[in-house]
Amino acid sequence: MLKQHLQQKLLQKLSPQQIQFIKLLQVPTVALDTRVKEELEENPALEDPSLMTQDEPRSEYDDLNDSPDDYEKSSDEGTDEFNVDDYLQDDSTNDYSTNYNNGDDDEEKKETPIAIESTFFESLQEQLDLIPLSDQDFVIGKQIIGSLDDDGYLRRPLSSMIDDLAFSQNVMVEEEDVLEMLKLIQSFDPPGIGARDLKECLLIQLKRKDVNNPIIIKAINIVENYLDEFTRKHYDKLERSLGLDSEELKEIVNEILRLNPKPGDANQVTTKQMQIIPDFHISNNDGILVLTLNSKNAPELKVSRSYQEMFEHYDKASSKDKKLKEAVQFVKQKLDSAKWFIDAIKQRQQTLLKTMNAIMHYQYEYFLTADERKLRPMILKDIADKIDMDISTVSRVANSKYVQTEFGTFLLKSFFSEAIQTENGEEVSNKEVKKILEDCIGNEDKRKPLADEKLTEILKERGYNIARRTVAKYREQMNIPVARLRKEL
Repeated sequence: MLKQHLQQKLLQKLSPQQIQFIKLLQVPTVALDTRVKEELEENPALEDPSLMTQDEPRSEYDDLNDSPDDYEKSSDEGTDEFNVDDYLQDDSTNDYSTNYNNGDDDEEKKETPIAIESTFFESLQEQLDLIPLSDQDFVIGKQIIGSLDDDGYLRRPLSSMIDDLAFSQNVMVEEEDVLEMLKLIQSFDPPGIGARDLKECLLIQLKRKDVNNPIIIKAINIVENYLDEFTRKHYDKLERSLGLDSEELKEIVNEILRLNPKPGDANQVTTKQMQIIPDFHISNNDGILVLTLNSKNAPELKVSRSYQEMFEHYDKASSKDKKLKEAVQFVKQKLDSAKWFIDAIKQRQQTLLKTMNAIMHYQYEYFLTADERKLRPMILKDIADKIDMDISTVSRVANSKYVQTEFGTFLLKSFFSEAIQTENGEEVSNKEVKKILEDCIGNEDKRKPLADEKLTEILKERGYNIARRTVAKYREQMNIPVARLRKEL
């Protein structure tokens, strides 16, 4: 038997307008233009005056087959009443453009030419086409080239390629046939292509150099027999094992380091990298910081006047049948969508400025001096409390927006850091500690690099009581290897 019962639940749901604002907020400036163009294409009730021309025809009823006069002759079927005044506004009130301008719009509109190059797969195929081969060898060569990874290595077992040739190409070959073609492809450019591991890749490149050079001969010996010691930088062991002095070993090491461990990367297609367009600009005007918003964040959007007039005509029609009701619903939906989008763009501008203004004033000394030691400890909650917004809102702004200063362009997230307490009880940013670590490592003797324990002692001498594991964590965050791997001859 079914039982019925009442239950109360407290749910938090986002309106379509809130969802639209959240999505727009996390879009960076470089992608906002694309997002606006998509909305303009989807919604005919939304217009960008900068894209319109004076000669462009503006028919009020292009989207519908009948005019309001035709509807007035229809039957007396009722429809809901709509307030036309909500949409009949002056162009000036619908235009939410702002005065924030960085003065480089013309430069931002220019596109960098893209160099068209062939991939290394296409380059290898072209080299294969130039060699007179039997049909079977040509098929094997194509199979090998197609099996290379993006680094240019052949990481598939030869037995797997033999099976592929048998099942997919109906070509029966032996392992010796595949090895012979592999050796041929390894002679192609770029050097090192088609290697099955790092050792083979380096040896292929070395053996294409002057093999009568004593340095090349010893480099080949090290790669063949002492690659593990070389990668671990056990230079003392190499000197003892090979009877080399430090200067001679330095020449050999430099020769090996000039080789390309990923030959496939050398001829990759030049792709258009994502250009960083700053969302904000901070300028120093005689000790006073001035914040401006990139003008691309303020598109000149407005609700279509023709759609407003169309809605007014439909609403004033004396008789409204089902067809007219559907037309009014369609026009109202497009008008609502246009207003919501314009409001979301406006709210996005206000939120961006409000958040960045709070960050700028919180880190005022840093933006004046460009000294990382002036960075104050700052977490998302600090800014959220200042602007009276949720932490998630600040996070969306900080994770995807850039600010251009007189000393570089930075991601907003980089200005947030945790606090560390000194011996004097003063709280400083962990970025200050990282800067000191970077300076210490940059000035160290590369023959005897500073271990984490020594770095910890240096920091303690300067008043930063930090554990060794914390030093190791900061070093890893800065992508600095351990002392043994920083050793140089």
